[in-house]
Formats: sequence, C-alpha cells, structure tokens
Amino acid sequence: MKYNTDPPAIPDIISRLVLGVVMREASNPNHVNYRYWQLVQEMAKIVQSIGPPRGSSSPIGRLPTEILAQIFLYCIPEDANWTPAPYLAPMQLTAIAVNMPSLWRRLRLEMGHGDWQQRAFCYDSYLKRSRGRQLSLTLECNNNKWTELRSLLQPYLDQISSLHVGLSSGTSFFPPVAADFGGLEELVIYTDGSNPVPAVTHSIMHSITDLPPNMRNLRLLGMWSNFQVLSSLNSPSWAGLTNLEIMVAGLVSLPCLLRRCPNLLSLTMIGSFMPATETLGKLAHTKLQSLRISGDLRTNKVLFGLLGLFDYLMLPNLRIVEVRNIARWAHGEFKALITRSQCPLESLIFGGGVRTTPQQLAEYVTLFPSLKLVIDPTRSSLFQ
Repeated sequence: MKYNTDPPAIPDIISRLVLGVVMREASNPNHVNYRYWQLVQEMAKIVQSIGPPRGSSSPIGRLPTEILAQIFLYCIPEDANWTPAPYLAPMQLTAIAVNMPSLWRRLRLEMGHGDWQQRAFCYDSYLKRSRGRQLSLTLECNNNKWTELRSLLQPYLDQISSLHVGLSSGTSFFPPVAADFGGLEELVIYTDGSNPVPAVTHSIMHSITDLPPNMRNLRLLGMWSNFQVLSSLNSPSWAGLTNLEIMVAGLVSLPCLLRRCPNLLSLTMIGSFMPATETLGKLAHTKLQSLRISGDLRTNKVLFGLLGLFDYLMLPNLRIVEVRNIARWAHGEFKALITRSQCPLESLIFGGGVRTTPQQLAEYVTLFPSLKLVIDPTRSSLFQ
C-alpha cells in the first residue's frame, strides 16, 4: 500500500481508526451476543493501553494491509450509497486510503442542490479513485442537468454495474439509455411518490427497450409502465433478466411477459390482468421460482380476479407465490397450474384484497403438506 502522508503519522492514524471501530462495537451490545460484546470490550481496553504507536515495533503498526483494508471498509456508512462529506469515511481516510479502490465503489450523486461545478469536481475525484472497479451509483435527480451529468459519467459508463435513479416531481426529462451502460447488471428507477409526467414515462420505456448484455435485475418502482410498449419488445436483451419488478398500465398477459423473459427467477407485477389468449400451446417457463402479483388499486380493476391468468402456463420450479388486491381468488385455475406443473411449492401468501375459502386453503395443504400458508390482510399496499 502506498501512503500519501508522512510515515511517522501513519501508526497514529491507524490507532485512532482501530480504536474508533472497536469502541463503536462496544457501544452497541444489542447487535452482538453477550460473549462477543465482552471480547470487544476487552479488545478496546487493550487498544487503549497500547496508546499511540511510537514506531514500527507497535502491534498496530505491524497490522497486515488486508486487515487495515477491512478496518477502512468497516468505517464506511452502512447506506448502500452515500454523498461524500469531509467528516465521513472514506473522505476522512484519504490520507492513507487513496490507493484502496474498493473504498470508492459506491456513490450517491445529487443534482439540483448547490454549486454543481464544485460537486462535479468532488464526484469526479471520488470516481477516479475506483481505478476501473465496478461502481454502484445512485442518482438523485431534482432537476434536468442531464447533459452535465452525462459528461461527468462518460468515462465510467462501462464500470457502473448497479444504477439507482430517483426521480422527483420536478423532473421532466429522462435521457439516460440503459444500453449506454455496457457493464450494467442492475437498474432501479423509482419516484418520490408522484407518478412521472407522460413524457418522462415514455423516455423511461424507450431507455429500457434495449438492455445491456449483462443486465439481470430491473425494478421500476412507483411508476406505471405502458404494457403496449412492453408487448412490442423483441429485444433479446430482456431474455437475460432474472429479476423483474414492474407496475403495468393496461391489461397484462402473464404468458406474454414470461415469454420475453425466459430466465426470470423472480417476478413482481402490479396491474390489471387479462385472461391468457395464447394459441401456441402451453408455455413452460422452467426458471421462475417466485411470483408476486397485485391488482391495480389505482383504477380498481380487480373485480374479475385472476380468471384465466394461469391458463397455458407450466411453472415446474415455482416455489413462492404471493397475491394481493385481486378480489376473488382463481382457485381452480391456480390449482390446475400447480398440479400440471408438479412444482415444489413452499410458500403461498394471501394478502389484503383476496377472497378465499377454508376449503380452498385445506386443499393446498393436502397437496403440499409442508407448505407455509400465510393469510395476512395487513399486506394490502402495493409491493415496494
């Protein structure tokens, strides 16, 4: 490891960092078992008794680089991404941590507050220290400075593996195109609670038409996607998705969506469902393990339940099913699905807005004696 500070100062910095980490553990006994807490307290006393090291012979001064790296990583805030601040790690560790790229892989970029040029300089310095490592970024968008943002991120597009984009009610444009991020594996787009204006929704749909080749996780939270656009997707890039969470406007054909995503392991979908109208025989989706579906509370289109939704489907690997807000439960259709699929169903959850009968529930337990069956009316909100 190379240091950007005087060698005599390094042991003292290390001592303070170690002591800070240890005392943080010692002050949180609820997070560890009692014996571990005792050991942490004893370690804190040992570190305090050692005092600031006076040379390379100090035990702390002889800590391996790998242990120091873990100490520095432990100092980082627990949030998935964060905004740089001089009083938080890793900024306060820059004297000895500039040459540790793993410390500089997660960042929250805020747009629309304060001097953008000053913050852009900070962000760029931060990103450069990742030295080609994969990046996890959160973009909090409170205005439309997309041109400046794109210029900042251009050198790092292929490094970004996880991208979370937060849209405020004042955002009126969404130019990022998912395909531009060559290394992207996860894309999450969410709102502050207000549905984006139609122009933004259209831009988002255009952005996700073609996905990067390594894309696995797509989550569109708090916004209604256009199913007519999704239905017309012929891009093979969607075939790589393993997790999809989406709110769909308009009638939804489950077989249509699954056909475009043959490798899905988990699907969470909110919308108004239509009976399957497939004419190409049954669709056997061999990968899907988790299916969570909810009716569209926005338009109250739940009166017909899920009638016909499961026709033409075979899900031989289905393990978890959760449903909410679909009125009458399509018991016959679902029972036929799990019977012909011969799936290893482990968990069946009925949330609020679902009508079932005791006889129906008993039939599931008969089919799957070890089934975890949950009836919880409190689970009535949309999935988040």
